[in-house]
Amino acid sequence: MPTSRSVLVRPFLLMATLAGTLSGQAVRLTDGDLLVQRALASLQHDQAWTLAQQIAICEIPAPPFKEATRAEDFKRRLIALGYLDTRIDAVGNVIAQLGAGTGPTVMVAAHLDTVFPEETDVRTTRIDDRVAGPGIGDNCRGVAVLLTLAKVFKETGLTPDGRVLLVGNVGEEGPGNLRGMRHLFTAEFPREIDYFISIDSPGGARIVSRAVGSHRYTITFAGPGGHSYGAFGMTNPMHAMGRAIAHIAALEVPDGPKTTFNVGVVRGGTSVNTITPQASMEVDLRSESADNLREMDQRLQDAVARGVAEELARWPASRAPITVRYDTIGIRPTGGQSDDAFIVRTAKAAAALLDDGLNWTPRTTASSTDANLPISLGIPAITISGGGAGGGAHGTEEWYRDTADAYKGPQFALLIITALAGVRLAP
Repeated sequence: MPTSRSVLVRPFLLMATLAGTLSGQAVRLTDGDLLVQRALASLQHDQAWTLAQQIAICEIPAPPFKEATRAEDFKRRLIALGYLDTRIDAVGNVIAQLGAGTGPTVMVAAHLDTVFPEETDVRTTRIDDRVAGPGIGDNCRGVAVLLTLAKVFKETGLTPDGRVLLVGNVGEEGPGNLRGMRHLFTAEFPREIDYFISIDSPGGARIVSRAVGSHRYTITFAGPGGHSYGAFGMTNPMHAMGRAIAHIAALEVPDGPKTTFNVGVVRGGTSVNTITPQASMEVDLRSESADNLREMDQRLQDAVARGVAEELARWPASRAPITVRYDTIGIRPTGGQSDDAFIVRTAKAAAALLDDGLNWTPRTTASSTDANLPISLGIPAITISGGGAGGGAHGTEEWYRDTADAYKGPQFALLIITALAGVRLAP
């Protein structure tokens, strides 16, 4: 395991009181508690164990909607750590609980799924502290950190004053459309969760406090089709789609928070000499602003309608109609929290405690993560990184580097969890 100096664990209770202008609630980190100190030290000592879990988990395929094998493995690992009541819910989320006190309920989640299709070779290769393999960072790192937290909670006897729910969830990536989160917050724990933390991918003190929402569609253009020579002059669904794409590419985005659009996949055609009866494209729209997202959606529809109208006008003698169908393949809600929100201030205080002037200087940002769903419901929620470094996410050359301070990822999570859920005093 790489060596580095230890994180200074202060021998007194840090009262990190950051006077928020909105909630006014004081942040109290628990690093002065003896059990928390022991847990922080264990997390550093367990860095090699965490990496071993990360590699083992990564070599179990978990494509969208087919996470069951990895879920069963994750459940087995939690049971082996002493979480005997670990269960898998109706949609495939793995759930374990620590504590049953009257304090706040904190859900800590890491998504099990990857973006890679079932046939992808998920074997990893390791050279020194660098490991390569599809999904090794996103999100095998998050799942491994969750396991390490579970291990240290049990071994040290650290118990929350409230409840901590440890969840390996399904459906975070693309087509999953947050189905794991939707089930958790509507069926498993409706109106029960006080705070939500997602651990996702490697990195330092990144705090995702704002949700980038998205609208994703498969847009299909259809007509009767025909022979490219014999039926020449017939309106062509493929050409209509091409005209629509050209208009989409020329769109201007609304002012304000960042808003984006992309045509990511196109399909269609049967042969080079056929006017295709069907063509389709997959489109992704994103923004931090719900208003901007709605406006961009309307501009997309206008561009599509314009492309179809131009194709019909190009061949006025053709009686072949062109129809357009929109199929939703993902709607992610948007929303945000001020940097003055209690959960955000808590995360910033925890990062500040670990900060050595390098990777752990607190910073807030916006992204599309599992936290989108609770944020949209008004539940305080953030996504944090799991420590270490990485790159190439969503590609088969994805890599993770177990930096000397990678253990700070689990420590970061522990400090936030115990500050939010409280710590039960030893009898």
